Amino acid sequence: MASSSEALSDRAIDLLAKLVSFDTTSRLSNLALIEWVEDYLAQLNVPSRRVPNVDGTKSNLLATIGPAVEGGVVLSGHTDVVPVDGQPWSTDPFVLTQRDGRLYGRGTCDMKGFLALALAAAPDLAAATLSKPVHLAFSYDEEVGCLGAPDMIAVIARDLPRPALVVVGEPTDMVAVSGHKGIASFRVTVSGREAHSSLTHLGVSANMAAIKLMAGLVELSETLAREADPASPFTPKGATLTIGQVNGGTAVNILARECVFIFDLRTPPGMDPMAILADFFARAAAMDTELKARAPEAGVKVERRSLTPAFAPEVDGVAEAFARRMAGDNGPGRVVPYAAEAGQFQGAGFSTVICGPGSIDQAHQPDEFVEISQMQRGAAFMARLVEDLSL
Repeated sequence: MASSSEALSDRAIDLLAKLVSFDTTSRLSNLALIEWVEDYLAQLNVPSRRVPNVDGTKSNLLATIGPAVEGGVVLSGHTDVVPVDGQPWSTDPFVLTQRDGRLYGRGTCDMKGFLALALAAAPDLAAATLSKPVHLAFSYDEEVGCLGAPDMIAVIARDLPRPALVVVGEPTDMVAVSGHKGIASFRVTVSGREAHSSLTHLGVSANMAAIKLMAGLVELSETLAREADPASPFTPKGATLTIGQVNGGTAVNILARECVFIFDLRTPPGMDPMAILADFFARAAAMDTELKARAPEAGVKVERRSLTPAFAPEVDGVAEAFARRMAGDNGPGRVVPYAAEAGQFQGAGFSTVICGPGSIDQAHQPDEFVEISQMQRGAAFMARLVEDLSL
């Protein structure tokens, strides 16, 4: 007999406490959490499969509950979280703390709450006679560029009976979201030659050169804002470009030997980030030549850190219709400005929707939380999913 949604919610909160206790900040390994999930599923006689990174220090996890037939549902979420360094937490971020109807802890909404709900539904799914399978797809390194999911998605496409749809459980207040922007991020390293700051003819300031490149990006960001489609459903409406990190120089009276800056470009569906940045790449190449003429060791290197595709609303999308039915959502169509793995699933040909507990407003914040009422709504979603897929 399937659990009530109340019992499923209680089980999910217990599981969330365990998941939060694993520090899976992206710079660290997630293998301890993965091993725990494997053991949990094994106790339900649910087999699982790792899809690791190159050096085996991190891994995705795939598990299938139900018959090996096409038309199943993928419940997808990432296991990594953002750092807590320097944030003024009032509680231990890796101990789930309940207060005033909220559950506090790093990853509670982004997005271990959804993972806990999926795992809480696993006993009911395993005990049921299902007409279609449910595939659990847990990834790594989403927070640093959606780096882990592509290998897992390739395995799903190649080795599993083709699923009908994917639910990516990013925090949406348990309503369906049908689109997100893409993100491309780049690291730019400008190298110069150190010299006394009074002898500028003897050296090359990496900072001064980098500022010229950054000024071009600022101009581009302003152009993108001016040219945004007023009919766009996104907020902000157009593509956005921001320089998030800058680090250069060693002292005020030394020409900087190196300056590194990192920027990201977020684009609505239909915009090609590489085309938008073509002039910047050309400017960087020209500056590289110019600097090397002044000092052979100087130059400019542009490295792409991530390129996550946008997620476009689907006409009569199967996944969105399913999520709305499970969530009892009759609201308007929705899109979000952040990037997620939904665009990667869609790019592989899967009908995809984003729907999960919590609000993105709490993600990445000190004292991150998910409301208990959101976990209850998520539990109702999972209970309906079990009932919907049961014979």
